[in-house]
Amino acid sequence: MIGKIALILFILVGISYQGKAQEHLTHSIWNELLAQYVTEEGKVNYKGFVKDEVLLNQYLDSLSAHHPDESWNKDDRLAFWINAYNAFTVKLIVMNYPVKTIKELGGSIYKVNTPWDIKFITIGNETYDLNNIEHGIIRKKFEEPRIHFAVNCASISCPRLRNEAFIGERLNEQLDDQARYFINNPDKNKIGKKKAYLSKIFKWFAGDFKTKYGSVNDFINIYSVTNVTKKFEVYFLDYDWNLNE
Repeated sequence: MIGKIALILFILVGISYQGKAQEHLTHSIWNELLAQYVTEEGKVNYKGFVKDEVLLNQYLDSLSAHHPDESWNKDDRLAFWINAYNAFTVKLIVMNYPVKTIKELGGSIYKVNTPWDIKFITIGNETYDLNNIEHGIIRKKFEEPRIHFAVNCASISCPRLRNEAFIGERLNEQLDDQARYFINNPDKNKIGKKKAYLSKIFKWFAGDFKTKYGSVNDFINIYSVTNVTKKFEVYFLDYDWNLNE
């Protein structure tokens, strides 16, 4: 009898802990802002974000107060960090608006003084820059190449800023949609019968795609309307860093 009571208490405690662990933020404010100020194609109304900066700050404060930990499931954690990267990138533009390109906001020495090295992000007790989030957390801890079509660097050649928040329950579907949209967008990639002109994202992060999918071509062919064969001549398009507005 005592053994049964102990087992019941153990189960109840486990359920209580799991429920408590999942009591973290929602992304409803970010979802509202994206729906209002970002088109389906990813064009951003930064003037609108400037006007609603109080609401944007409210969302960023909620991120700062909810540092993910291992009690969160993996998809919730990844969705958090993607949203954080995108929302704080918008905040960086808003703080300096108007600008022609995000590159105006820093120097040119990689990992030293670029816009992605500005430590203006506080989450929990940690201070981050955008590089910390993208490379030190998202790429390093999740090993998910599709994130390269979800994080947005406020530039024309970047994958679109999705006009809804990423959420754990739909993350796989959302990442698939982002990859498919980007790869088949002729403004980002031009895949013909014998040649492929690809985004430099596939050059810069080739190792990420090879690790999980075998090759860049193998990854592209999962989503591309036109398959890329090993015989293709591959060229990389110039990257347009002008603001995505």
